[in-house]
Amino acid sequence: MSAQARRRRKKSTRKQSKFVSFLIVLAVLFVCTISALKVKELRTQGKELAYAESVLEQKIEAAKQENDVLLARQQYMQTNKYIEDVAKDKLGLVYPDEIVIKPQQ
Repeated sequence: MSAQARRRRKKSTRKQSKFVSFLIVLAVLFVCTISALKVKELRTQGKELAYAESVLEQKIEAAKQENDVLLARQQYMQTNKYIEDVAKDKLGLVYPDEIVIKPQQ
């Protein structure tokens, strides 16, 4: 091979290596950009899920409070006091020794 042919080969090899290097840098930038976008998306999704979790926790707490109220009411409804209150208020019943005084309308 002549010296001139070796120089041409080196030049074409340099051009190819620069082009390959450019493609590698471009691919790395592409991967980094895609990764950055995915990280941003995941952070946003994480914030949305954290908000949804707090809303659900509030709903759970409200349901527990409502459950406590209903349990207390259930216990009250099983007492004689409840039976007396219903008999007086809804049925108008009284004990034999009681006198009912109703205001005039």
